[in-house]
Amino acid sequence: MNTDDLHLHLRNLEVDDYPQLKRLMDRIYDDIGGAWPKRTIARLVDEFPDGQIAIDDDGELVGVALSLLVDYTTFSNPHKYDDLIGQREIILNDKNGDALYGLDVLIDPDYRGHRLGRRLYDTRKDLCRSMNLRAILAGGRIPNYYQYSDELTPTEYIDQVRRKEIHDPILSFQLANDFQVKRLMRKYLPEDEKSQGFATLLEWNNILYEPADRVLENTRTQARVGAVQWQMREFESVEGVLQQIEYFVDALSDYQSDFAVFPELFNAPLMGLTDQSDQVAAIRYLATHTERFKTELSRMAVSYNINIIGGSMIEEGRDGMIYNVAYLFRRDGTLEHQAKLHITPQERRDWVIEGGHELAVFETDAGRIGMLICYDVEFPEISRLLADDDMDILFVPFWTDTKNGYLRVRHCSQARAIENECYVVICGSVGNLPSIENLDIQYAQSAVFSPSDFAFPHDAVLNETTPNTEMIFFSDLDFNRLKIVRNEGSVTNLKDRRRDLFTLKRRAYLEKNVE
Repeated sequence: MNTDDLHLHLRNLEVDDYPQLKRLMDRIYDDIGGAWPKRTIARLVDEFPDGQIAIDDDGELVGVALSLLVDYTTFSNPHKYDDLIGQREIILNDKNGDALYGLDVLIDPDYRGHRLGRRLYDTRKDLCRSMNLRAILAGGRIPNYYQYSDELTPTEYIDQVRRKEIHDPILSFQLANDFQVKRLMRKYLPEDEKSQGFATLLEWNNILYEPADRVLENTRTQARVGAVQWQMREFESVEGVLQQIEYFVDALSDYQSDFAVFPELFNAPLMGLTDQSDQVAAIRYLATHTERFKTELSRMAVSYNINIIGGSMIEEGRDGMIYNVAYLFRRDGTLEHQAKLHITPQERRDWVIEGGHELAVFETDAGRIGMLICYDVEFPEISRLLADDDMDILFVPFWTDTKNGYLRVRHCSQARAIENECYVVICGSVGNLPSIENLDIQYAQSAVFSPSDFAFPHDAVLNETTPNTEMIFFSDLDFNRLKIVRNEGSVTNLKDRRRDLFTLKRRAYLEKNVE
């Protein structure tokens, strides 16, 4: 058939379609009894119209998918076809069911090869997602099994179909459409002689499913991130820095951002208020202001109803050592911290900063987040540990002085987004401060990166700033897209790791980290 002659229309099945449906079912199911009675189809269309999907070509019915609602717990266990049917051949649709059951898929033999079955299956998946159902279940016949039954058990036959050593017109199609064989069912349809009564219990899992109790909690599927590409400038007081911070927090809050993000060491210009001749003394002076900044930023988070990623600040730990620490100020008033783990040669040499020892993913009302400061993102192992703990967004506050330093952070961050299938937000500082040692120049182009797949921008960059210009920018992050790419993407980096060849695990660190 010439594809130029096709005029396909996807729609819901109607009772008036029954004469054409009967002809189609009689033709395809001639070995197992042919068509359902009209009253059966009429009842199914009346009770669950959205689940009955049709494709016509200029009004001629050429493809049909019949579905019903069932209880997942019951039908995800072994059952028989008769369990779906009541008296007088009434299909038992459960209006309170939490799973979709694929009853029949029929394609006119003259139209095979045009992927109509895939259209019907994709529409079923969309329906399952839109209704927030747990899964699509189906009892799948294995109609070519009779040709191999003398030499293969049903399980061996299924394994060889899975390995594509044997083609089965139903099971091969189901596997190609992301269905998983959960188990073998015996005497599912005894009159099915070609399958010898066997069937596979198939399941397609709806990764976007939310249980009813969580739906009532309005589970977030999106978050808006606002970030500040902060200009390093001279300040005459702590109050001047806090005033500038609050200005930006207020602006980001006005745009209903869930997060306000600041760069690494964004309050470092305060070192200009002390003697610059001793860099260790200057950095310790900066640490004396951190508690006030933590108090004020926590107040702003609550007052402006926004979670603040407080860049990073210098803090003296209980051990007397100096740490570079990122903070999460939640809008409910709680506080979390993440110390920089890997210390650059300059930080170690000039400021005697120590690396932290703890790594965590933090729960927020707008996703699960991780925070890695600048250099840390260049070590892929720690991002992978966060990904293994179901991180959605990785925040990377950074400070770089040259373009090549910036590009290290940028390229590594983009790699982390791809390999860990998460969003990565990098936020840096700009400007020149020749009067302050080690802060004389800045280079930054802040950005938000995504996985690289069809659901995301072609270059996997959701947004980015103008280089070396103070500004704010926003991105809306869709968590459902992350779920889909992790399970059904063109590639699935997290799922496809060769755990038989390598593993990654943390080592316990016994000493207390900075508080």
